[in-house]
Amino acid sequence: MARVRIDMPENYLFSTEIPVQISDINYTGHLGNDAVLAMVHEARVRFLRNYHYTETDIEGVGLIMSDSAIIYKAEGFYGDSIQIDIAVCDFNKYGCDIYYLLTNKKTAVEIAHCKTGIVFFDYDTRKISPIPKAFREQMIKETEG
Repeated sequence: MARVRIDMPENYLFSTEIPVQISDINYTGHLGNDAVLAMVHEARVRFLRNYHYTETDIEGVGLIMSDSAIIYKAEGFYGDSIQIDIAVCDFNKYGCDIYYLLTNKKTAVEIAHCKTGIVFFDYDTRKISPIPKAFREQMIKETEG
């Protein structure tokens, strides 16, 4: 079976820290896979808020996560502080990919590489919407900048 592969970007636009809570720990004593996706979601909300957006209002439209992929690199444990760096890449007519690099803040060990595909969505009409031009331009400008 072919393994999932994520080619991580070189430049990141945003960074946040999220502590590993006891509810994030699975029965084997380390960070659970479901908790990693929840951390990615929290990081994405913080990233959008940094640009004065929400998941339901990015230049008048919202977003939907169309896919996700996670490559686990190392264990995380209760009390660890996870740094999550975010990049936005791979733009198309209706969306883009958001990349997340999860690293143990204290040890600099990479915990996971993640990617979520997002599609822009008009929640009023319940239809896919073209990517907002201002959002795309801002992300590209800051990535190249």
